[in-house]
Amino acid sequence: NISFTFPEPGLLDGIKSKGKAIIKMDRCTYTYPGRDKPTVRNITLQASLSSRVAVVGPNGAGKSTIIKMFCGETKPTEGTVWRHQNMRVAYVAQHAFHHLENHLDQTPNEYIQWRYSSGEDREANEQEARKMTKEEEDNLEKVHVIRNDDGTVEKRIIEALRSRRKTKRSYEYEVKWLNKSEENNSWIEREKLEEMGWAKMVQRLDQQEALRLGLAARPLTTKFVEKQLVDMGLEAEFATHSRIRGLSGGQKVKVVLAAAMWEDPHILVLDEPTNYLDRDSLGALATAMKTYGGGVIMISHNHEFTREVCTETWICEEGRLKREGKSFTDDVKIVAPTNSLFTGEKKEVKDSYGNTIQVENQVKLTGKDLKKYKKMKEARKKRGEDVSDSE
Repeated sequence: NISFTFPEPGLLDGIKSKGKAIIKMDRCTYTYPGRDKPTVRNITLQASLSSRVAVVGPNGAGKSTIIKMFCGETKPTEGTVWRHQNMRVAYVAQHAFHHLENHLDQTPNEYIQWRYSSGEDREANEQEARKMTKEEEDNLEKVHVIRNDDGTVEKRIIEALRSRRKTKRSYEYEVKWLNKSEENNSWIEREKLEEMGWAKMVQRLDQQEALRLGLAARPLTTKFVEKQLVDMGLEAEFATHSRIRGLSGGQKVKVVLAAAMWEDPHILVLDEPTNYLDRDSLGALATAMKTYGGGVIMISHNHEFTREVCTETWICEEGRLKREGKSFTDDVKIVAPTNSLFTGEKKEVKDSYGNTIQVENQVKLTGKDLKKYKKMKEARKKRGEDVSDSE
């Protein structure tokens, strides 16, 4: 019997519910170079660890463009994409073989070891959104006026970011100054570095740290890579002893999937994942997706497959997006100190996108219970967790 086994994605700071958004797109528009009309416009969406989303719509409606912005393959012309600093996204493109085109004479095992041997995902580094623009490169050479601890003022240029550390609400980054020794390094808040023009390098360090956490689960050796490939349905003989150019279409899809999952991603994004897979492999993939601990977003014209896996649908029509079905908000739960915050009764409400959803009625805490609940919230804030006012 064919079976796929997806690795667990691991914990994220401040994410205490699988329904809490870990990636958000806000009013994103994308216009391809040389075109006057946007391909997609005003796209707002979000996803969580519990997301199971089918992205549907006719060819040319903008599905792949939205997904590329979501994954960081493409940078929106307008709007913003926010991701949790430590989250990892695995993206398997529609024409998945493009990942393998330059490695046809390697074995699948050799390809995965090459892809992650530098401590970064070499495929991800080719993404458009990670490349520096001329303006961003110029910002890296800007002179900044820095006030020292003794009150003196000095002009400095940032040479590199060395590391980062968690603060109560965000992160601080260790800055190495040009022509200064490591002893003179400074810790600067994330928001300040973004103002100084170092947003792209902050994101890159975040991605390196996120990947490091994902790769720490197992060593990058032939033995462990072979197990990963076997877990994705590729027999050991083909995984370690056959060249990629000799594999079938279905086997190549399994190689790309195994490579994408090596970093233990929190969200798996698939563009037409059912291409080249036989019925038994599709059944195994559906089972793995349903039990996977991370989120799944997929573009597919295979409605039988998406109905089996997905609880939410993003419908693309003429460059716009409409959401239907169970959204991430359904799964958000807050545990009260007495476990009595929710009555267990259901009521229907509208979420921020106009969808009708069912939520549990809340009881109003008073007296001793209210004090306990406020004390718990303050403790969570001190630990650096994200606590919304609505809680």
